[in-house]
Amino acid sequence: MSDKTRIAVLGGGYGGVEAAKKFHKHFKRNDDVEVVLIDRNPYHTLMTELHEIAGSRTEPEAVQVSFRKIFAGTTVNVHIDDISSIDFDNNVMKSATATYEYDYLVIGTGGRPEFFGTPGVQQHSFTLWSLEDAIRIRTHVEERFREAAKEPDATNRKRMLHFVIAGGGFTGIELAGELCERRDVLCPKYHIDANEVTVTVVEMQESILPIFPEKPVKKAMQYLEKIRCDVLLNTRIVGADEGVVQLADGSELHTDTFVWTAGIQGSEFTAKIPLTKGKHSGNECSASFEEGIHGMAGCHFDDEDRYTVGERGRILVNQHMQSVDYRNVYLVGDMIWYLEDEKVVPQIVETALQTAETAALNVIADIENKEKKKFKSNYHGFMVSIGGRYGVAHVMGMSLSGIFAMAVKHLINMHYLFGLAGVNAVWEYVQEEFFRIKNERSILHGHLAWKIPVYWALPLRLFLGYKWLNTGIYKVSTGWLDPGPDGVLKPSPNNIFLPGLTDEVSAATSATPGGMGQTGYWQKSILDDPVGIYEWFAENILSLHPIIAYASQAGAVIAQVLIGICLISGTFTFLAAGASLIMCVFFIVAGWGNVELWWYMSAAIVMLGGAGRGFGFDHYVMPAAKRWWQKRTIAKKSFLYVGEPRP
Repeated sequence: MSDKTRIAVLGGGYGGVEAAKKFHKHFKRNDDVEVVLIDRNPYHTLMTELHEIAGSRTEPEAVQVSFRKIFAGTTVNVHIDDISSIDFDNNVMKSATATYEYDYLVIGTGGRPEFFGTPGVQQHSFTLWSLEDAIRIRTHVEERFREAAKEPDATNRKRMLHFVIAGGGFTGIELAGELCERRDVLCPKYHIDANEVTVTVVEMQESILPIFPEKPVKKAMQYLEKIRCDVLLNTRIVGADEGVVQLADGSELHTDTFVWTAGIQGSEFTAKIPLTKGKHSGNECSASFEEGIHGMAGCHFDDEDRYTVGERGRILVNQHMQSVDYRNVYLVGDMIWYLEDEKVVPQIVETALQTAETAALNVIADIENKEKKKFKSNYHGFMVSIGGRYGVAHVMGMSLSGIFAMAVKHLINMHYLFGLAGVNAVWEYVQEEFFRIKNERSILHGHLAWKIPVYWALPLRLFLGYKWLNTGIYKVSTGWLDPGPDGVLKPSPNNIFLPGLTDEVSAATSATPGGMGQTGYWQKSILDDPVGIYEWFAENILSLHPIIAYASQAGAVIAQVLIGICLISGTFTFLAAGASLIMCVFFIVAGWGNVELWWYMSAAIVMLGGAGRGFGFDHYVMPAAKRWWQKRTIAKKSFLYVGEPRP
């Protein structure tokens, strides 16, 4: 038996990851506490962005943040496993291959689609509740266009190109926007008239986005109409069969693509564990598979791969996010049932994060014999994207729409990712949403997605490198590295050529305008006089301390030579380009920079984009440097790396 206090977090969703990070932050210097996170996948899924994958706006990797990336620099131990049962009386969890003991347990296994027992819905619908779901929809939609392009029968063709979404909540509206945008991409690709394609949202209530105020809902409806998305309100689905969705008024929608987003309930895991439920599913039995409960359309499972899940439900918790059955068990996120102001807490990301914080603080309070914290929600707002270019939001009491709502959504996503995995995760998000985006499906359209082929940058890199190297060699040949007869420890003032020191210096520098080249080339300076801070530095530091002046002068000359060599050879091009920009700024501030520096700076900015990877040594050096750096502990703790950390 271990002497350590063992905290287990089951589930790596929003709530589970938040709780594990809280535990690490509090106990990272306490060797008597051990934190373990267990999940069936090696990555955290950004569930709120799954519609982007389903609509083929971004790649599947865009919604995956590996646990190695999140926890590599922490004390949290991650196990990839599928827990099959929990013995709450003996504090033990079991999988097919392992046993995990715990003193405190935080469960955040999430929810799963609720089909409400509607006949045929699970069997004939897609769902959007996992990365696998999103990939199935993504593949299926393009397949429908491909098949429709060669289908001669008008009725069959109409059914193939009709996409029906059940549910006008966040997921349904976001998916509808993505499918409308994808229609505009796939129609030209397969030579299909866009008027043949229909996207229909079926909502049982009298309005979409029921938790939004009236203004953003109206804006969303107007935009859906603009992009030719049909919305059927006050319409209830009563059944589904192959190729048919049956409505309460007796009418039918004929479609090969029926996506169910109309409800959330406890997962199949909540049916396995003996904890009191606050509300049970309206569906007495659901088919489940290795990846959980989801729509079965487009899936092909053998009978032994599926099983029937009985009574599901959301688990009842108290105000401390504590199980009402076991004092050392806490629950967070979509799987909980908790009434606040006589309303059940919504199944959204902010609920998961806030309940996880409450649960983590109360586990810490248990361990340290402190007073527990009561849960109090603090929702900042709601955001919905309708495709990549438009959205609606209600944040801090303000209603937003269009580019402003989308900007807020991106900023909030980046804020979350920064807390999750630092600069690395934010950079990956920016890459996927703006730099790698296809078909102009972002609020900046495709302006950041175009790339210059490296062979176009090669001549510019070589020329810029030559200019720096030539300037450096010229200065070496004219005595800039010569300290004078008394050596480097006592350099002669007559051998210091930095601007702003003496009249002799000014005369000498006029022979090399801007310090960048030979006589007579672009004589006009950018600034008539040095910037004040440089004048002070020259008068009070450089003029009074020749050794500092000489060191600065020699360093600048050596830097120019090294920048030139690095750029010509394509070695550490990014660093050389950055140094080039710094040198240019220095010359301008010193009042010594001529207008030639403008193209130096412009060219250096182009070089920052990886110009040394083609026909340069960076092709070999940078991957090796990246592998070395990503093994370092400081890289893992700071998240200052590109890609995944290495063990």
